[in-house]
Amino acid sequence: MLASIGIETVILERSSREHVLGRVRAGVLEQGTVDLLGEAGAAGRLHAEGLQHSGISLAFGGRLHRIDLTGLTGGNLVTVYGQTEVTHDLMEKREAVGLITVYEAANVALHDFGGASPFVTYDKGGASHRIDCDFIGRLRKPPHRAGRRAEDLRAAISVWLAGRVGGGAAGRP
Repeated sequence: MLASIGIETVILERSSREHVLGRVRAGVLEQGTVDLLGEAGAAGRLHAEGLQHSGISLAFGGRLHRIDLTGLTGGNLVTVYGQTEVTHDLMEKREAVGLITVYEAANVALHDFGGASPFVTYDKGGASHRIDCDFIGRLRKPPHRAGRRAEDLRAAISVWLAGRVGGGAAGRP
């Protein structure tokens, strides 16, 4: 999503690729997440393999009690699709469009993120690396005119994402 608005990203992951893609997690996705993955172009397998549910039944007191999720949410569903699979889909999408992910990055540190020339350092393979960050230079279609401070950019991205997913990202950098 960030790349679609001109923000270059690099993921620095402390674990190996195999660990990240093999880590088992929960797997019930709310409608907003499914919609966002579709908008990001990473929902092909989700739509083909995910199991949509309009409600659930809870058993207690010797009876089943139906909770109509679709009726209670104005038509939304939940989709059963493992978060491990979501991670696969997103990482494959990143790779397909040439975005960088550095696995097994150690000693990641943020520097001068409140200043004019922020940068990130990390170690990998016995060498130290540095990534210089140019927040505004990478934002081709800003949601509003953000300043150079990191919190201004986070606010701009939050506002933009909130508009894309119906308010869910507001206030979360």
